[in-house]
Amino acid sequence: MDKPITIYGERGFGSVPVEAALTLIGIPYHVVSPSKPFDVSDDAAIAAVNPQRQVPALVFPGGEVMTESAAILIWLADRYPEARLAPPPLHRKRAAYLRWMSFVSAAIYSLFWLRDDPSRVIDGEAEGKKLRERLAQRIAACWHVMDGQVSPGRYILGGELSVLDLYVTVVSRWAPRRKRFYVEAPRMAQVVKRVDAEPRLAAFWAERFPFDEGWEG
Repeated sequence: MDKPITIYGERGFGSVPVEAALTLIGIPYHVVSPSKPFDVSDDAAIAAVNPQRQVPALVFPGGEVMTESAAILIWLADRYPEARLAPPPLHRKRAAYLRWMSFVSAAIYSLFWLRDDPSRVIDGEAEGKKLRERLAQRIAACWHVMDGQVSPGRYILGGELSVLDLYVTVVSRWAPRRKRFYVEAPRMAQVVKRVDAEPRLAAFWAERFPFDEGWEG
């Protein structure tokens, strides 16, 4: 791959676990951020690549476009098996890996489209506040369900860091934020803390999702 991959993304957004995976794999990539900080939906450049107006969107050197964070992470781990970021296709933990990658995407990540802007489906500030609260409860409940069905070692699937760990580490920093996550998902709590402290990602976290004061909630 002569030219770098281009990733459309923003600090703290859903592109971060993909960027983290690319960093661990060690392949060159270039980030295109929205023209207005944290305003992805109104960015014309992002809309031109992904009509959903969402990040991440990956553009390969040949011009092919890939969207959807879970799909991108699964593809990257399979494309670069030497990085050991996922169980290989015939591994006994592959089923659990695919299950939980899909679960985080469908049951948790997808809810933030509503939580970030309730006006997409309802009117009124009071109703929006109520919806945010209920979605936070649902997200917390989903983390609790997942935590009750995994048996982590150093990482969620056992002894090796995977893109699933990167995914959970980033998404668990969103609402209702980490302090609630630690309560609902005590088995995974030590895993995400370990990924937070991963030396290979220290400079990356500082740049793309810094641990500012009060970040845990």
